[in-house]
Amino acid sequence: MWRRYVGMALAIADLISKLEAWADPAWQESWDNCGWQVQPGVLDAQANVLVCLTPTRLVMAEALELRQQGIVVNLILAHHPLIFSPLKAVVPGDPVGDMVQQAISHGIGIYTAHTNFDQVQDGTADRLAQMLQLQNPEPVVATQSGLGYGRVGDLSPSLSLEGLLDLIQTQLSPPRLIYSPAADLGQTIHRVAVLGGSGASFLADVARSGAQAYLTSDCKFHQFQEGRDRGLVLIDAGHYATERPACARLVEIVQRWGAPWAQLSDRDEDFRQFWGQ
Repeated sequence: MWRRYVGMALAIADLISKLEAWADPAWQESWDNCGWQVQPGVLDAQANVLVCLTPTRLVMAEALELRQQGIVVNLILAHHPLIFSPLKAVVPGDPVGDMVQQAISHGIGIYTAHTNFDQVQDGTADRLAQMLQLQNPEPVVATQSGLGYGRVGDLSPSLSLEGLLDLIQTQLSPPRLIYSPAADLGQTIHRVAVLGGSGASFLADVARSGAQAYLTSDCKFHQFQEGRDRGLVLIDAGHYATERPACARLVEIVQRWGAPWAQLSDRDEDFRQFWGQ
């Protein structure tokens, strides 16, 4: 167990120890890359944490601007990994290469909690269930006791489909909501499944859960067809809108653990624009 402190402040090593006890990197999918992306010798430093959805050059620029203001950010804690494929080179001008170079030269660690964070309480799916006030939520696909991918629960009181769409729009503020064909926006919805990020591959599991509507993102044309054929109203609120709320909750968790400074990035990007809005 790490015992590294700067005065009474929580050190980065202790923060990561707490994080991994809660969202173990061993739970990640085989294709994923959770954990340290860049660790430039910062374990003993007090944890000043900038939390983001995606680690980009804009987020790094934000960390450096905060340093100029006297806040020594030394850890970028991200949901999406910086490095997915093995690096063959680190060169100027390459987005990942620039991030690696800046992280090392400025002593700013980059750590990712991705599919391990998706499964836990207060993770991406759990946060959506909380925002929709789903009752008795449980994993759509359990990976271990009480944990797993997605959440399915009951609306209390039940809502019309139109009311559910309004609730999602109010809670998540997506730039655009897409939903599968429905005969009647007035139909009553009492059981809902949620999964932040790209969740269309779980359609069959959601259908078995008894959900009538499924909130996720990144759904393709024929996946909306599949949702309809399975008797599901598929609702796509976008990747950013369905995962950003969990990043905000992660700031609260890090602060509760004792980080002397933690803040949600304001440079996170949706990477999408919609014409005519």
